[in-house]
Amino acid sequence: VQLQASGGGSVQAGGSLRLSCVASGRTYTNFVMAWFRQTPEKERQFVAAISQSGATSYYGDAVKGRFTISRDNAKSTVYLQMDSLKPEDTAVYYCRGSYQRDYWGQGTLVTVSS
Repeated sequence: VQLQASGGGSVQAGGSLRLSCVASGRTYTNFVMAWFRQTPEKERQFVAAISQSGATSYYGDAVKGRFTISRDNAKSTVYLQMDSLKPEDTAVYYCRGSYQRDYWGQGTLVTVSS
């Protein structure tokens, strides 16, 4: 499967962004979808994940209560709504699809200024 992430950009602290990740090439509904992020100083960090149906979601402690993951299986797309952004949320965000193996998108940069 190929994953194409988009929606990154620059925003001030307290603002919002919505990331999208479109999948193509395989049956999207088989995949558990997730978002990770990475900065040059840190290892790749788990942000959020969502089950195949969208009924269950999981969040990293750093983003609980501020970020929301969702998916539209008809559009083969997973979203990450990011609210109340903080400068420490600055990172490259990657989407990942998992089914039999992991597939990674190319990443989209989010920059939050104070």
